[in-house]
Parts: sequence; structure tokens; C-alpha cells
Amino acid sequence: MRALLWCNGQPPSDAVVSPLVEGAACFGVDAGADRAVEAGYKVKQVLGDLDSADSSRWSGMTHELSDQSSSDLAKSLSLLIERGYTEIEVVGADGGSTSHFLGSWAALCEAPPGAAIRLHHEDSITHRVHPDDGEREFLVSAGEEFSVFALSPCQGVHLHGARWELDGESMALSTAGLHNVGTGGPVRVRADGILVVIVRRD
Repeated sequence: MRALLWCNGQPPSDAVVSPLVEGAACFGVDAGADRAVEAGYKVKQVLGDLDSADSSRWSGMTHELSDQSSSDLAKSLSLLIERGYTEIEVVGADGGSTSHFLGSWAALCEAPPGAAIRLHHEDSITHRVHPDDGEREFLVSAGEEFSVFALSPCQGVHLHGARWELDGESMALSTAGLHNVGTGGPVRVRADGILVVIVRRD
């Protein structure tokens, strides 16, 4: 199952969002639900602590996640994975404060394994790679740049199909994986920690 999760930041253009809606259940992260409706999309349910969504609009369509030890995005990702969603497209995570932007990456760390999670930006896609989900594969054109960042310490990162490959090297949050280059075939990635792979949008 596939879900579209709409946050309360700046979403990408309709040209990016429209293809994501097809075949996906749309959920709003708190006031992200209002953003989705204002953009012309139908929301199945509102998730989060519900402190900023328009309550008059969402009567009977909410699922409160009151735990304040993690963000609404982190809690929403966990809930959708628990419900059996195996692909989660996230829009509206850009813009706003720096802390919210970094919090989006932190939410990728907190979310359990079991789903391909993608943060959609106007010009690129951030893919979460979790060790329990095994190897991930990405299509990167020859000469096209992509980046890999470790969100948690990794002792064994395997990266193949790129100009600069890794075969079991350690990696921490650093600039070491910035601006690698595809060689025209699939880029294959796995690690014993959590990574993000940022690929340019076609």
C-alpha cells in the first residue's frame, strides 16, 4: 500500500505532487491537511497532536497522536508503517524553520523499518535507506550527481554503480558522500545504519 503524507511546510509544485496522488491514500500531518485541501487534494485522515489543523473542517476524520517526545511527522510515519503502508511519499517538508527541516531527517531515523520513505522536493527526492529493509536500488543517469548521507553511524556502507564506490567502509554524518556521480546503471546501496540518498528528479 502507498500513502501520501502532506506536511505543513512548502510543498513542491502541482506537477510534482499530482503523479504521487494516483493510487495513494492522502494523509495530512496536522495543518498539512489544510494545505492539501487548499491545493485541491482530498485527505483521508488528519494525523498528529492536532494543535494547528482547522478542527471545524476535520470532525470525525482525525487520529490524535499525543506523545510529545517525537514530532508529528515521526509519529505519522510510524503509524502508517504500523498500518501496513510499504511506500510513503512525503510532501511539504521543505520551507519553514531550519529546525523543522532537520527534524524531517530526524523523523526518518525514528521511523521503523518496513517502508520505502521518500521526501519530495521540487528538484530532487530524498530516499531513506534502513538497514532492516536490505539493499535499495536507484536509477541515476550517467554523469548525474547524487548524494549519500549517514543519519546514524555506519560501520559497513556498500555503494555500487557510482564513480566513487564503497565496499564496507564506515560512514558518519559528514560531507563524504556529497556529490557522487552515476555511471549509467542502477546505483545499489545498503548499510548497517540509516542513510539518505538524494537523487535529482527526472
